[in-house]
Order: sequence, then structure tokens, then C-alpha cells
Amino acid sequence: MKPEIDYSIYLVTDSELMSTETLEQAVEQAIKGGCTLIQLREKELSSLDFYHTALKVKAITSEYNIPLIINDRVDIALAVDAEGVHIGQNDLPANIVRNIIGNNKILGVSASSLTEAVQAEKDGADYLGIGAMFATGTKADAELVSMDSLKDIKRTSSLPIVVIGGINRDTIPLFADTGIDGIAVVSAIISEKDISMATSNLKSLFLNNHRPLET
Repeated sequence: MKPEIDYSIYLVTDSELMSTETLEQAVEQAIKGGCTLIQLREKELSSLDFYHTALKVKAITSEYNIPLIINDRVDIALAVDAEGVHIGQNDLPANIVRNIIGNNKILGVSASSLTEAVQAEKDGADYLGIGAMFATGTKADAELVSMDSLKDIKRTSSLPIVVIGGINRDTIPLFADTGIDGIAVVSAIISEKDISMATSNLKSLFLNNHRPLET
């Protein structure tokens, strides 16, 4: 059965940026700080290393009953029985991924336009990752999405929407009237010396600034 997902504070990992010795420590600290969803995104690892890392992270997320999403790698997601997978526009098509993972796993799709968002929903996505909203060092070549485009997507799509790209304590208040369902954060959590406190502060900031989109 597909799990219910709280998208509010969505950590996307990057082991090159983490302040801890291990990724498992970073993930556990983020969860203790109130992180509601973890995406394992490790593009530089070999398949074997990614698999072993995913197993370790899955042990942590399962202990705290937090869903684990695997970036790109459908095979790894299935191999470790993660709760879902997240794909971009240059990965396998969303409808194909849905056929592979079945209906009981979460499917997230990145989109940077209304056209991509509409197609993702047709293809069986459970949520949309919209961005990059701001320039970010973790994805230097990302196409930026305007606030107006984000609001158009939110009005058109019935899916939960998470924003990504340069999301931090300075930019979170800018989303107050967009009606988004969550924020996907990389460096503003995982690079901080106190990951748990950073997560807690961002969560409070997001929840205090969150309100429905006016139509």
C-alpha cells in the first residue's frame, strides 16, 4: 500500500557537502530535527556503493518511519525496497517507471515548466519537484523557474508540489503565498554543523510562512 507522505521538509542528500562523518549520521540528525522525507541522491557512486549506502540509509529511515526516495535509480529503489523513486526529465519516462515500480511506490518527477508538470501527472507521478527556483551550486546548469510559473503549475496540477534549488532561510519566506506542499533542501541542512537544529529552524520557518495559494 502506498504510504501517506508529508512533503514539508524534504532532505536531498549530497555526501560531498555533509558536515558529518557518514551519510547515515546526517540523515538521522535531519530526521531528529523534523525532516519528513529523505531522497538519496548520490550521482558519483558506483552501483555497488550506491546500493550499500542505500541499505544503510534505509535502516535509519525505517527505524524512524520516514519514507526513503531514491534519485534516478529505479533498480536501487527496488533492491532496497525504498518507498519510492524520483526522476528527472532526462531519466526514464515517468510512465515507464510507474510500470516498473507498480502502484504502491511513490513516484516523484522534476519539472521546470507547466507542460512538463502536466505530462508528469498524466504519466502517474505522485508529486512534482519544481525548480530550480534559485541558482544553486548543487545543480549549476539547472533552468530557473519563476514564481509566476510555479503558481501556474500549482493552480493547474492536483499533485503535491515541492520546490528545490537554493532553498534556505532567506528564500523560504518568498514562497508564503504559493501554496506549495514542501521544500526540498540540500546544503542548508546537510552542510550545517548542527543538522538537527538547522532542520528544525527551516521547518518552523516554512510552516509559519505557509498558506494556501489564492485563486
